[in-house]
Amino acid sequence: MERTYLLLGANLGDRVSSFRRATDLISERVGLVVQQSGWYETAPWGVTDQPAFLNQVLAVETTLEPEEVLNQTQAIEQELGRVRMEKWGARLIDIDIVYYGQLVLQTDRLIIPHPYLHQRRFTLVPLAEIAPDFVHPVLQKTNAELLEACDDANEVTSVLPGE
Repeated sequence: MERTYLLLGANLGDRVSSFRRATDLISERVGLVVQQSGWYETAPWGVTDQPAFLNQVLAVETTLEPEEVLNQTQAIEQELGRVRMEKWGARLIDIDIVYYGQLVLQTDRLIIPHPYLHQRRFTLVPLAEIAPDFVHPVLQKTNAELLEACDDANEVTSVLPGE
């Protein structure tokens, strides 16, 4: 059993429904969701001319191998209407693998830990909420330390579900 951290993001459609459905499908197909961060409204990163995102981090206990977690999360994205048209573009749902235990992995399809996590407040704020003391296996800093050192100035605002 490994604890994997998944980042949910959405800026199109009914973001709240997308998150709820994605969480249900992750529970069914990936593993037990043992922690959920709050929901955060965040400015777009990378491609900035698009609506604000809703983001959340889930901690999931899984028996699946990393590639199978990726297969399942991409299938969930597709089932929920995700169409990949533009890198960092607008989307109905995005599910990123942030960490998979202390694994360091780089393949053509998958890089773990997520290569940009330490540069993005929209990832670090919800991650530090539920796993502040988790140590990044490459950078050897906790999520709280990574958040403190993050240069990203984009606003990340806590919101209540349904807002």
